[in-house]
Amino acid sequence: MTKKLLLLFTLGVCSYIHGERFLVFGGKTGWVGQLLIAELTKQGHEAIAAQSRLEERHDITQEIKQIKPDVIINAAGITGRPNVDWCETHKDETMRANLWGPLNLASVADALGIYLVNISTGCIYKYDDAHPLGSGIGFTEEDVPNFTGSFYSKCKVALEEFIVSYPNVLHLRLRMPISDTLTERAFIGKVRKYKQLVNIPNSMAVIDDVIPAVITLARDRSTGIYNLVNPGTISHDEIMSLYRKYIDPAHTYSIVSEEEINKALKAPRSNCELDARKLLTKCPEIPHIKESIVKVFQRMRARKLAGTL
Repeated sequence: MTKKLLLLFTLGVCSYIHGERFLVFGGKTGWVGQLLIAELTKQGHEAIAAQSRLEERHDITQEIKQIKPDVIINAAGITGRPNVDWCETHKDETMRANLWGPLNLASVADALGIYLVNISTGCIYKYDDAHPLGSGIGFTEEDVPNFTGSFYSKCKVALEEFIVSYPNVLHLRLRMPISDTLTERAFIGKVRKYKQLVNIPNSMAVIDDVIPAVITLARDRSTGIYNLVNPGTISHDEIMSLYRKYIDPAHTYSIVSEEEINKALKAPRSNCELDARKLLTKCPEIPHIKESIVKVFQRMRARKLAGTL
């Protein structure tokens, strides 16, 4: 064997040794789950999309025993189509997917001694006297959730309260994920279809920034709660102004009050800022949301010019 071939073989073996096996729930059809599988594969890990449903304890137990993962990631759940108002009229499905299912998986993972990463939501807060709008004071991981105005958020609050009781769990609060595609599962693809918007600054997460962070935290075996967002806040109007600048100058919408928009909704929405400092201690490379959003639209512009947007 030549020295070059020996070197390539050695590097390949080392990559295999250092890579881990991840079992990803939500990786079969879920948007975030599929992005995680792609990033895990890119980083040299073995990523397998789970086939069993979270509600079926026997099935997930058998699949986990068969796959023997080093790490389980749960990116499964229901947000509703076209939005979370769906959950108001589908409460049983929402509870099974967003509450009972994740707790079932956490229980099985704990019993089998396997580390679990659970991706949830940060839409469990609203601005209050201690965290005023525009103050820059974000809700930390230790702050008690204060928003249960929608059934979706109510289930997520209940889930968080119990799932962190397991010592092997990392619970991540993802919020308003932003992608440089026009998928309706991401913020821009969804909001561009709305003719009326509120102009309230919120914490959001650029997918290209936070997906690698999930894997960093998992490899460190971090546990407890982390706010999975970019530092800072940005408003709907700021984002859609950039959409008009980079993508569609003819796009139109109007700004209305929160009270007015709530009249058209089945349930109010969470508006808040989450404190990202804990996440930045592990992933200091994550940029401020207003810096990252410009790069998002620059990539979208390039996609548009290439005909791939």
